[in-house]
This record gives sequence, structure tokens and C-alpha cells, in this order.
Amino acid sequence: MAIRIVRLGSPRAAGEGTRIGTVRRPPRGVPKAEFASRDWYDVWFPNLAPKLKTMKQAQAARMPAQWNAFVRKYKAEMAAPDVSHAIELLAKLSHHSDFSVGCYCEDESHCHRSILRELLRGKGAKFATCASDD
Repeated sequence: MAIRIVRLGSPRAAGEGTRIGTVRRPPRGVPKAEFASRDWYDVWFPNLAPKLKTMKQAQAARMPAQWNAFVRKYKAEMAAPDVSHAIELLAKLSHHSDFSVGCYCEDESHCHRSILRELLRGKGAKFATCASDD
């Protein structure tokens, strides 16, 4: 049982479990009924996505200082009690169920999911052991 951090829209790994979309908006041009069958996500959970202004800050970040400012802002958003509880819940569930969380970004190192991984790890989440997950 464990969490995988994935790029939404990528082919699903065997045993990946429920795919959770931690994105602000659903995929464009895809009928809602096809989100899961096209490997986007099974459940949409925008609570763990950066707020729109924060997301734009990440997309515009070109220098390390700009990226670090985004990281601070996103972590502050994720520290809100309701969101922090959701992160803790997912971390606990990772010990009892296989599931994945993800975003659309191609490069995880320049995506909120890299910080979400860190926050989940800080709450004791168990991650899948394939090389791309650790």
C-alpha cells in the first residue's frame, strides 16, 4: 500500500489505484465521463492545488528565488487547517491503500506535486518503491 506521485494523463502503472487530480481545473476538451478512461484522474481534489494566483507565480518562475517564493506561498496555503488535515488523511491512507496524486505539469521538479510529495512525506506517507516515486 502506498502513494505514487504522477503526471495526469500519463499511462497508469500497474497497482496504481485511484488517481487523484490535485489540479485547479479539469482537463480541457475532455468530457467528464472520460477523465478516468483517458488516464487523467478518477477523483478531482482541487483543495491540494495552488490557488490561481500562486499557480501563475509558479508558471512564471524562471529564477531559483522566484521558485522559492512560490514554494513558500504554496506551503503556506497547504498549512491551512482544512488542507493540512487532508494531507494528513492521505498520508495515513497510504499505509492502507494504493492511490496516486498528480498534476498536468511535465516536469515534477517545477510543479507543485514535488512540494506536495514533501508535505506528504512530512506527515509520514508511504510511497511506492519504484525509482520515479522516491
